[in-house]
Amino acid sequence: MTHANCPRCGGRLARDNDSGRCTPCQAAERDRLSAPPVVPASFWEHAPVRQALAERHLGRVIRAYRCHPYHGRYPLPQTVVAGWLGVTQAQLSRVENGPPLVHLDRMTHWAQLLRIPANRLWFALPEAAVDQASHPPEGTQPGVRTSPDQDHSMATDEGRRALLAGIAAVAAGAGLLGNLALARPRRIGSADVVRLNAVLELYRSVDYECGGGLLYREVDRFAHFVYGLLDWSHPESLTPRFVASIAAARQLAGWTALDAGLHSDAQRHFVAAERAALVANDTLLTARVRYCQARQLQHQRHNRDALATLQLARTQLGAEATPAVSAMLYGAEAASLAAIGDRQAAQTTLGRARDAFDRIAGDREPEWMRFYDRGELLAQYGRVYRDLARADRTFAPDAVRWVREAVAAFGPQNVRSTVLNEVGLCSALFLADEPRQAMAIGGRVIRHAGKLTSRRTVDRVRNLRRDLVKHRSIPEVDDFARTLAAFEPVTA
Repeated sequence: MTHANCPRCGGRLARDNDSGRCTPCQAAERDRLSAPPVVPASFWEHAPVRQALAERHLGRVIRAYRCHPYHGRYPLPQTVVAGWLGVTQAQLSRVENGPPLVHLDRMTHWAQLLRIPANRLWFALPEAAVDQASHPPEGTQPGVRTSPDQDHSMATDEGRRALLAGIAAVAAGAGLLGNLALARPRRIGSADVVRLNAVLELYRSVDYECGGGLLYREVDRFAHFVYGLLDWSHPESLTPRFVASIAAARQLAGWTALDAGLHSDAQRHFVAAERAALVANDTLLTARVRYCQARQLQHQRHNRDALATLQLARTQLGAEATPAVSAMLYGAEAASLAAIGDRQAAQTTLGRARDAFDRIAGDREPEWMRFYDRGELLAQYGRVYRDLARADRTFAPDAVRWVREAVAAFGPQNVRSTVLNEVGLCSALFLADEPRQAMAIGGRVIRHAGKLTSRRTVDRVRNLRRDLVKHRSIPEVDDFARTLAAFEPVTA
């Protein structure tokens, strides 16, 4: 190969091409900011890469990876690769030039992200271990091969990790992520707030899809960094918008912590979010934070405390309440009323949620309320009637109907919401004395929920045991109950 050839595909370069890449290869690599490229097998034969692998130093492997001629005439910048790996440029520099990494989980994740072949590593990857079990040495018992669903789950998980790394790279590039102690303070402007909200919206989109278990560490890091920016100077006129954006970041961090089952972290973020929203005089955002606090209390079965929190939020909103925010608060309030056994108040409050929902005009609602759609309202109906059915089985058919409608209303992008409501459907079917249908739904729920990193979803799956007690005499139901007790999610 000569200097006049593209190092990626071997094609001849035009005479006026000084980029080191042919045009098709440049186009193929335009998305490299969000994820590592797929490299050929010969990539790993490059002498510096082989030398770094032989030295068992992953930092040097990454440096050799960045400087490989496959990437063109110039090495990949540390900022780009740091974004893939979910670290700052300074952290990556220390990894490349410092002592060898010893944390196996980090080495495993980075090796998988860069697609380093397992047979070139000095430690075992999870997939490699499974594959080795599937093809054991002669005279040993064969292991269990991964199913197509498991393979798809691993691919999806890697895709999400790559997406999060891309978002982190965008945040770092915008000066919204990194080591705050090392950052040079500067004056915050309106463009910074715009970028902060854009990054926050990217994180929200991932949360809507797959939940907080995988997302929490990234959002926590982001929320803490931007919270520290409050100490930097900014125009007084910008304060309400700036502080409200930081409150929204802490709210999302709290929500993802709740979804990951980290209740003390969730409380800490919610308190900071509430304080910042009050400083910003953003009553709608304050109500949203209190709604999240109430949902945490409901998950912990402190429904009277949740009820008081929701009623406080509504009272303080007053005339500033929008239809969507009112519907969200009334629906959650109805769920707590049903859980404590106040049937009449629960149904009345649920009707108020429906009335408010019917008045929603999307262009008049906060951007962060776009998650609250018809599926969310129907899910609240299903939750209320499920709790009513636990005290009076005549409500069970209505619970089944409402939850079925909720599941149908959620789109394919709402993976977590769909799974949560299928858990609710399984519960409602047990309460409606339809154990066979319930177990059919339950089997699908376990397969899908196991691919999420949402601890809240796992808790809901396990709690199905309380609604199948009546049918425990059926052997298949008893087996299903034991499966529920042992259920675990994927590792975040």
